[in-house]
Amino acid sequence: MVVVPTYNERENVGPLVRKLLGLGIGLEVLVVDDNSPDGTGEVAEGLSKIFREVHVLHRGRKEGLGRAYVAGFRYALEHGYDIIIQMDADFSHDPEYVPKLLEKLEEGYDLVLGSRYINGVNVVHWPMKRLLLSYLANWYSRKVTGMPVRDATGGFKVFRRKVLESLDLDRISASGYAFQIETTFRAWLRGFKVCEVPIVFWERRWGESKMRFGIAWEAVWLVWKLRLERCFRRLGWTSR
Repeated sequence: MVVVPTYNERENVGPLVRKLLGLGIGLEVLVVDDNSPDGTGEVAEGLSKIFREVHVLHRGRKEGLGRAYVAGFRYALEHGYDIIIQMDADFSHDPEYVPKLLEKLEEGYDLVLGSRYINGVNVVHWPMKRLLLSYLANWYSRKVTGMPVRDATGGFKVFRRKVLESLDLDRISASGYAFQIETTFRAWLRGFKVCEVPIVFWERRWGESKMRFGIAWEAVWLVWKLRLERCFRRLGWTSR
């Protein structure tokens, strides 16, 4: 199942769903809409009436990317899906990469990341300031947490069911893009096999970016919390 969180993505959700289903590899799509005022939820409902592979989860209000993904993950687990894919709705994650990410599961990996930085820098149409912020944020998270991942803040991922079941979704604290760091870190800390697959990341086609200063600041302090968690685990001081 592909989990796609949306907020004001009316122009993107239809083309994205059609492209995912058009891959012909048996995907199902869950649109998690945070009560978008532009009518994204209604568009998604229309798609679900056309395609039986499309499901829609309506949430009452916008609570952040992390909360939307947690709701989508719960839905996927409750409905028995064994492979869960997460991706953005704005075509910054090209659906054409999905089969390549899935191939890595066949090689025995548990969590596969679509990485912008595993082979240099593969980001198109970003201003230099934003690119530097993203690149440095990943360097920072890698140095602080010790997690050997080049693109910890990326949101294009494939999880095996057992990974999400192990994370204890109630403990995921990040609500913004730090959610990406937290979920990957907790999977890595638990010994799951993690790998990165190079992708080209494109700036969104339509709509506005959801990046805000508060979202970036959340990641700054979160990585230190994760570092402490890793230290406590080494000492055997785990609460669960």
